[in-house]
Amino acid sequence: MIRRITKNDKELYLNLAKEFYSSDAVLHSISDECQENTFNEMMRSDDYLVGYIIEHDEKCAGYAMLAKTFSPEVGGLCIWIEEIYILEGFQGKGLGTEFFNFIFKEFNGTAKRFRLEAIKENQGAISLYEKLEFEGLDYMQMVKDEN
Repeated sequence: MIRRITKNDKELYLNLAKEFYSSDAVLHSISDECQENTFNEMMRSDDYLVGYIIEHDEKCAGYAMLAKTFSPEVGGLCIWIEEIYILEGFQGKGLGTEFFNFIFKEFNGTAKRFRLEAIKENQGAISLYEKLEFEGLDYMQMVKDEN
């Protein structure tokens, strides 16, 4: 089952996000303040950010977070899969594929593109994304953080 994160999921979300950002699926951790701000934005509205809890056999199996942007490249809504994290004991059960199929259906007719990032070392995730017909881009990403 896939359901939206609610205000009652705050501690669950914070724990899952902390575990995700401590894993080898990301380049660096993020602050508790960033995680709090993210949760607060999800609760404020779904204009920019939507979070989901992924369950299996009535147990939390992971979470995912989507960000919404307009993409001039496709002339419409781009759904960024910002985070998807399946807990170790639930990996290999098809939950990642189930989640992607859910969002493809959820945003069918409204999203023009689905986009995500993966570090090169995360070959398991990359294999899944390729099976789902995601294609690599040759862009180099750059950031400038403001305080």
